[in-house]
Amino acid sequence: MNSSTIHSPLSRLGHTLGRSWVLVMGLMASLGAAHAQDAWPTRPIKLLVGFAPGGSSDMVARLIAAPLGERLGQPVVVENRAGAGGNIAADAVAKATPDGYTLVLLPSGHSSNAAMKKNLPFDPVNDFAWVSTVTTYPLTLSVKPNSPITSFRDFIQRVKSEPNRYTYTSVGVGTAMHLFGEWLMAESGGVATHVPFKGGTAPMMELLAGRVDVMIDTMTTTAPLFKENRVRVLATTAPAGQNALPGVPSVADSFPGVVFDSWLGIAGTKGTPPAVVDRLNRELRAVLELPAVKQRLTDWGGHPQASTPAEFRNRVDGEIRQLSRIVTDRKIEAQ
Repeated sequence: MNSSTIHSPLSRLGHTLGRSWVLVMGLMASLGAAHAQDAWPTRPIKLLVGFAPGGSSDMVARLIAAPLGERLGQPVVVENRAGAGGNIAADAVAKATPDGYTLVLLPSGHSSNAAMKKNLPFDPVNDFAWVSTVTTYPLTLSVKPNSPITSFRDFIQRVKSEPNRYTYTSVGVGTAMHLFGEWLMAESGGVATHVPFKGGTAPMMELLAGRVDVMIDTMTTTAPLFKENRVRVLATTAPAGQNALPGVPSVADSFPGVVFDSWLGIAGTKGTPPAVVDRLNRELRAVLELPAVKQRLTDWGGHPQASTPAEFRNRVDGEIRQLSRIVTDRKIEAQ
């Protein structure tokens, strides 16, 4: 018998021990990874906001950050990265390490950005790990208290009879406010000039200073101003017949079907471990059930509303498809 084919008992034992060692090391690595995942989070979490401090996204982010951090056992730190209609913050999260330590509070403008822009630096659906919606609310069209525009119908008459005489604001080109304004002009046959800002309180300040005519913004921004009589709300984008604010009509009362339900929600980076996404979803749901959080979101004109990750993803995907059709049908210039 060829000696090269003979394996001594000691040799066979060595091979067996070697294979066992590999299996043990692999098992330890798996257990270590699982433990690290179970231990998440072990350091502070960043929650990016794509708009300046003081705006609705910033307000909601700061409202939920503290209690969410308490439940997770690590601080949730809000970081403003304003610009490009929220795309700077979204891009940062799309390209972040998928470990659950960098999140973003996305607005519904994320969907309109995707519909408006040809060359986003990220995939607006597939580059994110969707966690949950936080709140939903209509948009509002507001004027300063002493504005000569007396009502929503008066505004429509003015933009039809005096094209480009009047202005309306948004928190950035391609945001929900901008796209809704374009949709309204197309439906009404009017023409108004769009004035974009980077978010924050700039639209409100410009409105109250009389340098713009109409502010299209979220209910979360407008409701406190409305209650303090600092603005007059001409209309909301709620469904027809729904008075989202006392005595305020819906755009759909005049233009059936012109309804826009805005939202804010949390997402992470594609590839974030499912256990981390599930933990975030579970703790965020608990935060949204806190009486103080629910009351504040309601006071701001919102409706606290959690979702499953799949529901959130499907909502965004469906909205992008719908808004893309509007951009095409209304011949709105994509950027």
